[in-house]
Amino acid sequence: MTTHSRGVSASIDPVKLDRLAEVAIKVGLQLQPGQDLVVTSSIAALPLTRRIVEHAYKAGAGLVTPIFNDDEMTLARYRFGADAGFDRAAGWLYEGMAKAFANNAARLAVRGEDPSLLSAQDPAKVARANKANSMAYQPALEKITGFDINWNIVAYPDLAWARQVFPGDADDVAVAKLADAIFAASRVDVEDPIGNWVAHNAALRGRTEWLNGHNFHALHFTGPGTDLTVGLADSHEWMGGASTAKNGITCNPNIPTEEVFTTPHARRVEGHVSSTKPLSYQGTLIDEISVRFEEGRIVEAKASKGEDVLKKVLDTDEGARRLGEVALVPHSSPIAASGLLFFNTLFDENAACHIALGQCYSKCFVGGASLSQDEIAARGGNKSFIHIDWMIGSDKVDIDGVHKDGARVPVMRQGEWA
Repeated sequence: MTTHSRGVSASIDPVKLDRLAEVAIKVGLQLQPGQDLVVTSSIAALPLTRRIVEHAYKAGAGLVTPIFNDDEMTLARYRFGADAGFDRAAGWLYEGMAKAFANNAARLAVRGEDPSLLSAQDPAKVARANKANSMAYQPALEKITGFDINWNIVAYPDLAWARQVFPGDADDVAVAKLADAIFAASRVDVEDPIGNWVAHNAALRGRTEWLNGHNFHALHFTGPGTDLTVGLADSHEWMGGASTAKNGITCNPNIPTEEVFTTPHARRVEGHVSSTKPLSYQGTLIDEISVRFEEGRIVEAKASKGEDVLKKVLDTDEGARRLGEVALVPHSSPIAASGLLFFNTLFDENAACHIALGQCYSKCFVGGASLSQDEIAARGGNKSFIHIDWMIGSDKVDIDGVHKDGARVPVMRQGEWA
């Protein structure tokens, strides 16, 4: 593959790549003058990460600290690492990140790794490494899920990822197609990306205001393989698009985003549900998930592919079998309309309604910023080391909002807002 200067593949439009970097800083983070920034990125995404750092300093960043990972180095651990090492994680690094966030550093993650990187590795080792990492990451993750700081995730069209999304194409064609899909979903393929985001955020805010006005007691999902009632946490609050972190900065945590979301009641979920898209989790594809809930807890779980990994995930801790998020996305979202499976949750979750196993977002409560962990739990919020989204919406799924008195209001019909 030919490359431009600065390591950008000739298949990737450098103007749109630069716009994505600018949107990440100005819309995703709304980085403030003097604010520090911690950036995590795969080495493969270096061309985008360099531009992000440039835009961060142009916006007045104090200090930008990049932390890189690399697919080949990750694989070296599985090929040559001692068995005992799979129960270890760099807790010192995450403690440092948590300390940076406590000092109001912003957080930006650039995604672009190979989705099937660990698919051929020992699932027991993958599960152990994931568990150790999730536990070590907790101090930093709490600052993010608690929305203490402005944070953002964007994506870069890495070759290994492009090969998976477009398996029949030549490398340069696959990268070009993935780049175009990322730019379109991230709304940087237009003349005024920042103005486009302002309008999109306003539309999402309209949805959250309607849902918050109804203050539903539960949502009822029905469709093929699905009859699920998701109780909503007491004094839950719907959010979507831009929202304001505890540090007072309004940011767009996910680019792209099409969802409005809130916190379910961890003990009030009943029925069964089937996934409508595969879940790409830590290098394993988990497909055709079907689970059954009783009193909020998954008591039965199956998958046609990756079932062993799914079951290990559910055994992570007590909260892993309960829900931490429910999100609504219309089937007509640009990401669903692309018809692509991205093998990347940042994109795939924005193609369909979804639920997340594990940790809830404390910000999805009225007055969430001031609630203690005990108060969040008392209102039905879930606690876990994991937070894993998977898709349950399609053009065959209907959703009703259920009020406390049993009155029902159509929320979605055949995957579209009713």
